[in-house]
Amino acid sequence: MCKSVLSNIFLLPILLTPIVAEWNTRDYIRREHSLTKPYQGSGMSVPYWDFLGSTIVTSNYVRLTPDQQSKAGAIWNTAPCHTRNWELQVQFKVHGRGKDLFGDGFVIWYVRDRMQPGPVFGSKDYFQGLAIILDTYSNHNGAHNHQHPFISAMVNNGTLHYDHDRDGTHTQLSGCEAKFRNYNHDTHLSIIYKDDTLVVSTDLEGKNAWKECLRVENVLLPTGYFFGATATTGDLSDNHDIIAIKMYELDLLESQNKDEDRSNIIPSAATFEAPRERVEDSKPAMSGIKTFLWMMCIAIVIIVLVVVGIMWYQKRQETSRKRLY
Repeated sequence: MCKSVLSNIFLLPILLTPIVAEWNTRDYIRREHSLTKPYQGSGMSVPYWDFLGSTIVTSNYVRLTPDQQSKAGAIWNTAPCHTRNWELQVQFKVHGRGKDLFGDGFVIWYVRDRMQPGPVFGSKDYFQGLAIILDTYSNHNGAHNHQHPFISAMVNNGTLHYDHDRDGTHTQLSGCEAKFRNYNHDTHLSIIYKDDTLVVSTDLEGKNAWKECLRVENVLLPTGYFFGATATTGDLSDNHDIIAIKMYELDLLESQNKDEDRSNIIPSAATFEAPRERVEDSKPAMSGIKTFLWMMCIAIVIIVLVVVGIMWYQKRQETSRKRLY
């Protein structure tokens, strides 16, 4: 009996080892920052999430915008994130009827101010925090060194303007081409912020394998900001659907001080990509009808001037004859 008890005591640490090893790993999902099916809580509300604009919630997806012009929608987490190292995995679907022309895209946010509508894909400009931009339409008239759709990262301390006309090229940290539209299989995005390094990866081919899109070191982000997703359409449109958002808490590294207060850090990045020159929009040429009307007006003015000139000349001739007699 005693031998059996001793054997169990020695076996106990071995049995507990896998459990301890898995604790606080990337598999530790934070439910208060995640969005998974079924979405609805009580009534039409979704726990930990608020909605804006054209957003609709179905049993299979959260649609930020339908495939219609001039729409804007948003979904924002209600709980601030106090985790220093984290990974956000987003399952999404962008699709629509357009084959060559479509837009505009959507953004995954980690920012100070939530629920603030604005011109940057449905959220405010001059934001504070991080934006991962999935842009489907090129507004930049100059030479791009990439094709669209395009994924880019921007860190803002509240003083930078996101310039749509330049597709944000003057403020982006880095980016990559990513053809993520109109797939029949699931498409995924991973955003990892760990040890002041930002890594964005994609799984767009349904292979259950991440492909690194960008990696930027020396990125400072405070704790206490909010996750969100926004999308807009303009003259061009697409369905922008969020299917799932999963936030994982990652372990602290040995070099990181667990007691450090990072809530007052100002968002910043040590490097930016070089901006590209923009070619200003050329003035549109007049249509055939406008040209015809314009030429007709000129012809009428010329005819009127000629008639008036002839009448004036004839009047003058008559006056000269009267003087002679």
